[in-house]
Amino acid sequence: MDTKRHIVHIDLDSFFVSVERKFDPSLNGKPVIIGGSKERGVVASCSYEARKFGIHSAMPSAQAYKLCPHAIFLHGSYGRYSEASQQVTQIIADSVPVFQKSSVDEFYIDLTGMDRFYNCYKIATELRQRVIRETGLPISFGLSSNKTISKMATNQAKPNGQLMVEHGKEREFLAPLNINKIPMLGEKTCQKLYQYGIEKIADLQRTDIRFLETIFGRAGRSIWEKANGLDDSEIIPHSDRKSISTETTFDKNIVDKKTLENVLVSMTEELAFKLRKENKLTSCLAIKIRYANFETHTLQEKIALTSADHILIPGIKNLLARAWNQSRPIRLIGVKLSQLCSGNYQINLFEDNEERLNLYNALDKINFKYGEKTVCRAAGMEIGTRGFNPFMRG
Repeated sequence: MDTKRHIVHIDLDSFFVSVERKFDPSLNGKPVIIGGSKERGVVASCSYEARKFGIHSAMPSAQAYKLCPHAIFLHGSYGRYSEASQQVTQIIADSVPVFQKSSVDEFYIDLTGMDRFYNCYKIATELRQRVIRETGLPISFGLSSNKTISKMATNQAKPNGQLMVEHGKEREFLAPLNINKIPMLGEKTCQKLYQYGIEKIADLQRTDIRFLETIFGRAGRSIWEKANGLDDSEIIPHSDRKSISTETTFDKNIVDKKTLENVLVSMTEELAFKLRKENKLTSCLAIKIRYANFETHTLQEKIALTSADHILIPGIKNLLARAWNQSRPIRLIGVKLSQLCSGNYQINLFEDNEERLNLYNALDKINFKYGEKTVCRAAGMEIGTRGFNPFMRG
């Protein structure tokens, strides 16, 4: 019986930048940085033109500006990225039987068994072409016998390319690559290996596993297995998320309570609308505060299952009052709704009235039809299209 696995790794190239370029083609060919301003924030994504200057994700924006002063800095738009990600997810869901969404722009697909009827490389190629055709976004893929090799093949295929590593040729593919190409191998681990003269994966392949276990403990075996192309980790089928969140970093530190509350109202409205759109309810709300000195505090509270703004907004305001030392300026603020489950908003016989329920229905109908944030509360109006941090984790 043929037990060969066929695993595809798909990655949207410079995803946030690519989405922005769809809306503004003048950004094509230019160094673009998503995340904050020149003075503050961190790089969430950057174009290949920016990477040539040594810029990378998670780098402080101020440092990126020093490396490339003529780069174009954009706050980014979560709504656009979420919509593009959902579009790609739907295309993949329509095309393959089993897939795992590992991040907003990254997927694993299991085609094992389909090779008896179809050419797996052809399936992956056609899927990639469909994504490019229907979304206009550049995308790369790697195909191999396991997740680790496929992810590394994708990285070698970028930008906007594809690569297959044939069964039995995993070690041969890996050998010439630098050890820092191995996923999840941190900089400190690499530096330690460099000290022992281990620079290429071929060097790791020749290293005694007992030596690696002596240096790194149990992690030594994992390093050796990855270097030798061994990875039996399964594809975890795409499933519903258990939380939604959003956060924003301010251009200037904020000490004004009204401003903070307005931002929180806007955020909570946005998340509550998403809950109702997806027929979800939350039973836990949380607030995240980061002060000017980067000290970060979170506070959460259990609540009855709901998706109603008039319950969530006062709850979040209450958490702000409890969590914030009002003499300290705030750099970042965020809201998270968790412990989600499927279900529609249940009418509260003691608090709700017909006008309130009709208002929700009217607001949601307009927002469904014309896009999120078409209508919102006055408190959120002055926030408007403020550039929220484009990270929303599910």
